[in-house]
Amino acid sequence: MVDLKRAEYPLSSKYDAGWLLDCDMGPNPLWLLEDLARDLDLQPGMKVLDLGSGKGATSVFLAKEYGVQVWAADLWVDPSDAAANFAAHGVEATALRAEAHTLPFARAFFDAIVCIDAYEYFGTADNYLAYLTAFLKPGGRLGIATPAMTREIRDLGYIPEHIKKLVGWEALAWHTADWWRFHWEITELVEVTSARLQETGWRDWLTWAEAASEHTGTPDGSLEMLHADQGEYLGFALVSARKPG
Repeated sequence: MVDLKRAEYPLSSKYDAGWLLDCDMGPNPLWLLEDLARDLDLQPGMKVLDLGSGKGATSVFLAKEYGVQVWAADLWVDPSDAAANFAAHGVEATALRAEAHTLPFARAFFDAIVCIDAYEYFGTADNYLAYLTAFLKPGGRLGIATPAMTREIRDLGYIPEHIKKLVGWEALAWHTADWWRFHWEITELVEVTSARLQETGWRDWLTWAEAASEHTGTPDGSLEMLHADQGEYLGFALVSARKPG
């Protein structure tokens, strides 16, 4: 099995690689979350929404490593699957099925909202930030990790062929870190505290795809794209912000 223990992600290295790959719904979620969390100032006891939580690996990580109270919301995964993961790791967290535009929470309920490799599916609309931040307390934190481009597709004038072959027009939701900074800052709904292209984003994504391929015995769909890219266009953007007040 490809080694998923990395010195730059010491907290993530505590977790069994087989379990992480069994939870696979996207590349290296704990590495992304551990890096993103450095910008979020998570404190024990905080109420945190894990939006697009999948099978619950990121929720387990949030609860165990930061001592926060987690609500794990996902549209596509049965909450009982996530709950089973929570129980296996001795974690108390709330799993629920929820669509990102109809979240069943009270206004100003959360101290922080995190979204790992899901925000690109629903968060690029101009009005979504206003909707989501209504669930944050004043002073609350918002952080996302999302597939990113080193250059905007609008500026390129085309979708690079190796990316288009795998995801087609959906690559239009993959933006630069600077695009995300402007997209959030211009609203004045949040103060952006960090917007950065992860230095190891392409490499980490490739490492995960190789590990996933070995784990399942089937080539991961992104491998061809990542090998062709060689880090020219692809990576991950980590964006964090604070709600004023």
